[in-house]
Amino acid sequence: MRTGIYLCSCGDSLPELIDFHRLQGELSRLEDVAYVKPVAYLCAEEGKQFLENDLGQQRPDRVVIAACSPREYERAFMQVLERAGLNPYFLQMVNIREQVAWVTPDISQATSKACAQIRAAAARVSLHQALIKTELEVCRDVVVIGAGPAGLRCALALAEAGRKVVLVERSPVLGGLPVRYEEIFPNLECGPCILEPMLGDLLHGPHSANIEVLTLAEVTGLKGYYGNFHVSVQQAPRYVDGELCIGCVDCIPPCPVQVPNEYNFGLDARRAIALPFLGALPNVPFLDARACLRSSGAECSLCRDACPVDGAIRYDEPARFIERTAGAVVVATGSALMDCRGLPELGYGTVPGVYTSLEFERILASNGPTGGELKRPGGPSPRSIAIIHCAGSLDERRQPYCSGICCDYAFKFNQLVEKKLPGTTILHLYKELVFPGKEEFSIYQRARRNPHASFIRYAPGRLAVSASGGAAAVQYEDPAGNRGREVVDMVVLCPAITRTEDGGGLARILGAPTDRFGFFQELHGRMDPVQSRVKGIYLAGSCQRPMDIQNAVVQGMSAAGYVLSGLADGRKLEIEPITAQVDDNRCSGCRVCGAVCPYQAIGFQPERGQASINALLCHGCGTCAAGCPAGAIQGSHFTSEQILAEIEAVLA
Repeated sequence: MRTGIYLCSCGDSLPELIDFHRLQGELSRLEDVAYVKPVAYLCAEEGKQFLENDLGQQRPDRVVIAACSPREYERAFMQVLERAGLNPYFLQMVNIREQVAWVTPDISQATSKACAQIRAAAARVSLHQALIKTELEVCRDVVVIGAGPAGLRCALALAEAGRKVVLVERSPVLGGLPVRYEEIFPNLECGPCILEPMLGDLLHGPHSANIEVLTLAEVTGLKGYYGNFHVSVQQAPRYVDGELCIGCVDCIPPCPVQVPNEYNFGLDARRAIALPFLGALPNVPFLDARACLRSSGAECSLCRDACPVDGAIRYDEPARFIERTAGAVVVATGSALMDCRGLPELGYGTVPGVYTSLEFERILASNGPTGGELKRPGGPSPRSIAIIHCAGSLDERRQPYCSGICCDYAFKFNQLVEKKLPGTTILHLYKELVFPGKEEFSIYQRARRNPHASFIRYAPGRLAVSASGGAAAVQYEDPAGNRGREVVDMVVLCPAITRTEDGGGLARILGAPTDRFGFFQELHGRMDPVQSRVKGIYLAGSCQRPMDIQNAVVQGMSAAGYVLSGLADGRKLEIEPITAQVDDNRCSGCRVCGAVCPYQAIGFQPERGQASINALLCHGCGTCAAGCPAGAIQGSHFTSEQILAEIEAVLA
């Protein structure tokens, strides 16, 4: 075994801190070390060229480079080894700059420390095996789950790049929650108007042929790995043929059944066959089989009789079970509001006139339950409104975090109330005020300038809403202990933003972990918020954390960028060989490794009763090897023998 050692002196800086002459002498006496060569700037182009030429001439079996951080230059030096005809995994780097010279002021101690670390590297590298990267053909199609702003933007960007996209949406309409907002902060733009161009392109644009839209559909299964996922989707029947329907909605008025309209949060009723709201896309009604009289055995066919297109309404349409192959999956399922029934002190559901912010959005919308009139459904217009910020937020008993956008839409409500009912008294009760961004502060300023608006800060847990005749009484205590009581006609709650109701179930299907708040967990909260912990599954929008529409759209584009760069046309997927491996003779099938793997890379083979590791998903972190009680798992390039040899050489 011939090992070559190269010492980068970083110009003249390191020899002033480490005795290179002594270092070279001691290392040259090590067994299997063929030579030790100092180089001025090994990371420079001239240094890398020297290294390549010297390796070609010397032909060492193993290489140790003592320089600065491997994080910065290990990849570059591995490429040099490849060009010189050596296996790149026959390299071991030692950081003698940051970890030795810069933190050890005594030159003698620094030299001894550097010598020990390089000696350990030489012992370790002698046990390195030749590892080879493999390449895999991949599928470049993508499944996007959720058709809100993030999912729509991501699907369109991928389709415009020529990718085939399957867009899975569990509701009968596209656009997510913002399509139900008449005006969006901070500039009070029309929500449906903002989304309509994107929806038009998605359904009828030049790249729409690349997008398969599945409404009333849910992902029910996921198998495979990055580049080759097999996705199972169940699509409920719409009972209205989207190809034949002309969108005239003549089928809706004859329907004799009325049920609470969940798209207006139960504030009005809809028919068993309905469009969720005017302007919903696709412009095709859906039939709620659970509400239809036919589900109880009746022979009602009034909607079909009223339809001017033969065959457009199909009572016998079955559910579809669809299988699709995709290289990547983008999760854009959005978020929800905290269930305010879990906040009994705020009177939701028990005190008349108490609404959530989403319900208030629909009351303000012209296609909502009151036709855009600011009033209780079936009741009078209010002359006083209390807007309660931080309902359930900044509360250690409920949701300790700030959702970040509630103040913005609360101040938007302030402006809309003044516009619709000038002179209405508005009371803002808050724990904290938050308005990030370059434009958001302006909407707060407009609210502050409203002479009919007042602001009161309340202490956490010191606010309650109770009935007072036909009105609502808001009792509060401020942080100084001062108490107050206000009687208002209407109360609007701004609850914490939480994960969607089905978020936990989808996370289990995808094998993607969630954080302690129930949101999908990103790979890194600051540096990599779009990748999930599972390779090939990306996160877009508020499924990952509370955010506004702008940030959700940006994340949708970011997810598309990850997919396009990772699954680029003409490129095969390169599999990194530094992965874990299971020794079948020692594995007892205890499944401890699968429980501790942070990347969901370990499966279980029931027929063999043993664990198996998917090399494509494995990041080589070694958690499974450390957790295996039988020592049946070894990490390639980080075997127990290599690590022990390194430790023994340091202590020699």
